Order: sequence, then C-alpha cells, then structure tokens
Amino acid sequence: MKQYERMITTPVSRLVLTLSVPTIISMLVTNIYNLADTAFVGQLGTSASGAVGVVFGFMSIIQAFGFMFGQGSGSVIARLLGCRDSDRASYNATLGFTASFVCGAAILLIGAFNLDPIVSALGSTPTIAPYAKTYITYILFAAPFMCSSFTLNNILRYEGRADLGMIGLMTGAVLNIACDPIFMFLLGMGIAGAGLSTAISQLVSWTILLGMFLRGKTESKLRPRNLKSCTPAMLGNIMATGFPSLLRQGLNSITTVLLNSCCAVYGDAAVAAMSIVSRIAFFSFSIALGIGQGFQPVAGFNYGAGKYRRLRNAFRFTAIAAECIILVGSTVLFVFAEPLIGIFRDDPEVIEIGVRALRLQALSQLLLPPCMAIEMLFQSTGKRLGASILSSLRSGLLFIPALLILASLRGLSGIQEAQPLSLLISMPITIPFGIVFFRRLPKEDSPGIQDGKA
Repeated sequence: MKQYERMITTPVSRLVLTLSVPTIISMLVTNIYNLADTAFVGQLGTSASGAVGVVFGFMSIIQAFGFMFGQGSGSVIARLLGCRDSDRASYNATLGFTASFVCGAAILLIGAFNLDPIVSALGSTPTIAPYAKTYITYILFAAPFMCSSFTLNNILRYEGRADLGMIGLMTGAVLNIACDPIFMFLLGMGIAGAGLSTAISQLVSWTILLGMFLRGKTESKLRPRNLKSCTPAMLGNIMATGFPSLLRQGLNSITTVLLNSCCAVYGDAAVAAMSIVSRIAFFSFSIALGIGQGFQPVAGFNYGAGKYRRLRNAFRFTAIAAECIILVGSTVLFVFAEPLIGIFRDDPEVIEIGVRALRLQALSQLLLPPCMAIEMLFQSTGKRLGASILSSLRSGLLFIPALLILASLRGLSGIQEAQPLSLLISMPITIPFGIVFFRRLPKEDSPGIQDGKA
C-alpha cells in the first residue's frame, strides 16, 4: 500500500505541508468566492449585503451536518487505513456519504415548508428579509449536494488525498465567481442570480468529488452494496466521532444568527459590517486552518499505526507553522482594516463599525493556532469527549454569554468585543487538554492499534 507507506514514513513536516497545500488552495479559492459574492451583492445595497450574512448562518447549518458525517467517517477511515483495513474503511465511507445526502434532503424538505420562519429566525430585519428569502431558496435546493460534498471532501482529506478534493472545490468556486456577475447583472437577476450561481457551483463540485471515488482514485470505495455490511453501530460511531464538528459548526451557526439579531438593533449597517468582518477574518484564518487540516490525516494514520513519536512531531510543527501564518495575516488585517472593509461596502457607517471589529478580531486570532491544533488532535485520534468539549468552548459556550452580556452592557462596542474575549478565555482552558493528552500518550511506538470501533 503505497499511500500507507507515504503516511507513516514521510518526514512529518514535509507530509503536513504537502497535505496542507491543496487544502489551503481550496479554502483560499472558496473564501475568495465568498468575499467576491459579498462584494457583488454589496453593489445591490446594504440590505442585500446583510442578507448574505443572514443566509451564511443557514449555510453553516448545512456545513455542520456535512462536516459531522465527513470528519466522523474520515477520522474512522484514517485509523482503519492505518491498521490496513481497507474493506471497513470503504463501508464507513459509503455510510457517511449516504447519511449526509439523506440529511441534506431532509434540510431541503423542512426548509421548503418553513421558509418565512427560518429567514426570521436567522436574524433578518424587515428590509433584509426579502433578499434573504430569495437567496436562501436556491441554497435549499442545493442542500443535499452541498451537505454530501463537505462529507466527500473530508473523506478525501483524511485519506491523504486533499489534492483530489481541491479539484472539486476549486472548480465549483471558480465557476461561482464567473457566474455571479453574469446572473446578477448581465441577466438582471439580482440577488437571485447569486443564489442560482451558488446552487449550480455546488452541484458541479459534488459531481467532480463523487467521480473521484467512482473512478477508483481513492483508498476507500463508494459502492451501494457496501451498505449491506453497515450497521446502526457503525453509523453511531461515525456520528459520535463527527459530533465535535457538528457541535462546532452548529454553534457557529447559532452564534451567527445571534450576532445578526444583536446587530439588527443597530440597523442594516451593523449587520452588514459584522458579516463582512466575519468573512475577512476567516479568510485570514483559513490558511492556518489549512495547516491544521493537513495535520488531521497525519494524526489519524499514525495514531492508528501506533507511530506516536511522529504524532508528537506533527502536532508541534502544526502549531508553530500555523502561529507564524496567523501572525502575518493578523498584521495585515490590523494595518489595512479600513480599506479592506471599504472594498465590500462603500458606506461610511459600515466602515466605521467594521474597522474596530476587524482589528479586535485580528489581535485575538493570534491565540487560535494552539487551540485549533489541540482540538483537531483530539478528533483525529477519536477522543470524542475531549473534542466535543473543546469544540463547544471556542464555538459557542463562551461566545454566546459574552455576546449577550457585552451587548447588554456596552451596546455595539460590546458586540464587537465578544468574539475576541471568548477566544482569550478559551486558551487557558484548552492548553491543559493538550498537556494531559501527550502525558498519557505512550512515549514509544507500538505495532499498531486494533480498535474494534477504530
């Protein structure tokens, strides 16, 4: 097994970087699309720009389930491949993909019959709601493909084939960027054009990603007959392993909705500003996150193979490399905050609100790399409880009360400060988890882990 030898023998720094590059490129292109989409829609007005932020919360829900099945099955698959059990890896891949597609179809059906309540619950103001309702309609029809695309991409990453996932994601993102101005302005569809462009690009990405498995380019195989060998216990194992991702993404969605609702008190400009800040800040963080995602298959494979020294070295390299990247990115965001916000919405009120929020985000992101690396370490090695706790801390359990309390005490300034404060508090809680993990990890390598649950 050439891929197995590559994952357990290649120097970890080179391996993490090699696996990170396709992921980083994919995330950068996807985020460029998100930023371009925000800029295009921003030309329709502040309310339309706010609608993008509102619908982004709903897309995060779809992503949450896609990541749960993708990271759950992917983590199991990586450890099974580390144990050289490709048959069970294929069963888990087929089950994870099928479950995510069915889940996306359920979101489509539920959303189609509850469109108005959903748009309202997502934090729309009366002026934003019409734009959000139009945009979200197209996202709903793409939900099964969007959800299962996230799953397929994560399985590819955990197999160490992020390069294949990059092809699918980049094709869709580039197509989306090209179609946005055509549908929105040339064909006069407005925000409906942005929604249609997103739906088409998701379908194209899904087709390409699925084709990678059907054409035999992967270690795990997607075959309908594999479902005969799947059990409820296997599905439960996938969902339990992926639950930290659902928790993280789900809480991100809840906090996005809550943030929109808090900002709505201060008008469409506040909603638009914080939406733009979230997109820009995540673009900066995505490069460091790509390093972390390159670390995940290395952690899963080598933990499954009992290569504990490689696991330690890979973790150390990931944390340091991600911190160096964040330092550069945060400096750029802090110094050029005003022109960056101005690119997406040339509204003095939006810029004023966004600049302070972006600078606070830039400073707080310096704390993220070690926390991110520890969280990914726990999930990749199947430490479900620890991964769930860490995911919930950074994504919502600290941010939600911070947002509610600071918004009440300090108004709009408190809203801008909530996320940075929650990141500051999470660090001294997260670091001890990593210390305990490595103290308990055997210092010497073993022949491999034969875990019935992988």
